[in-house]
Amino acid sequence: MNHIAIVGCGFWGPNLIRNFSKIEGIKLTACDIREERLQNIRTSYSSVNTTRDFNEILSCDEIDVVVIATPATRHFEMAKIALENNKHVFVEKPLAITTKEVQELIRIAKERHKILMVGHTFEYNPAVIKLKEYIDHGDVGSVYYIYSSRLNLGQVREDINAMWNLAPHDISILIYLLGETPRRVSAVGKAFIQDKIEDVVFMTLEFASGVIAYVHVSWLSPSKVREMTIVGDKKMIVYDDIDNEAKLKIYDKGISKVEDAYGEYFLKLRSGDIYIPKIDLNEPLKIEITHFIECIRKSISPKTDGENGLRVVKVLEAAQTSLKNQGAFVPIE
Repeated sequence: MNHIAIVGCGFWGPNLIRNFSKIEGIKLTACDIREERLQNIRTSYSSVNTTRDFNEILSCDEIDVVVIATPATRHFEMAKIALENNKHVFVEKPLAITTKEVQELIRIAKERHKILMVGHTFEYNPAVIKLKEYIDHGDVGSVYYIYSSRLNLGQVREDINAMWNLAPHDISILIYLLGETPRRVSAVGKAFIQDKIEDVVFMTLEFASGVIAYVHVSWLSPSKVREMTIVGDKKMIVYDDIDNEAKLKIYDKGISKVEDAYGEYFLKLRSGDIYIPKIDLNEPLKIEITHFIECIRKSISPKTDGENGLRVVKVLEAAQTSLKNQGAFVPIE
């Protein structure tokens, strides 16, 4: 039996409670400073205990797991003290807001022999996993470039900008798909609604393999977009997370260099079939938290462990530096 405390019951916390409540051998406690949020939890889940006191979570020996879904600026301090109190810890993205903080969490987790996992949910998404298979098996050929858009009207945050709120997903997907971390990044953005909190950010990521990726994130856009396009020398793939009927579309399109009978080369446009593979529609969050519990019970390292979170935060931290320097490229150590 694992006793799990979900800390933060605002936007995402209820989704975590919903999924954890379906796993056998789980006891749940919800923690939030707002009583109205806890009342909503009690109404929906009569078996879930509630408290407004985080210290009560820390001092309870029965609680062995803490899941943190608070604002990002609180992730480090809450994860740190939970690990120091011998709890396994799951943190929603981003794991923290500096690489130094993430490295400290990794160190404490290792010293305490505790599981530390970050909520990079899309790495558990069946469509993204299938997309990686196509890339790894050579169906796309050599990847030229990737561009991604993650747009919506809201939810506007007051603690972090749109890049820190939205781009962790795109960065984790890119690193997962390509199997490498970008070597440098550039970012430009604008703050329209709140002073010094960018509502829209455009990122350029360059990889050692030669792949270049563009990421556009904003919470100030008229429509919801969750789309990534991979362009290779053989085929092109569009991943649309919103389209449940066709999450992946594989285009047999491209431009080929063809040699004629005289040894001269010319460019030929190729436009073939569009293939839509069948994708398992299991909820990624369910797959993710099931994996987390399995890692705790079997004492194995998670797919999205602290090192995984560190790679993403390194990119974000470098991109934040670029934002402050008018889009200058910043190397990623």
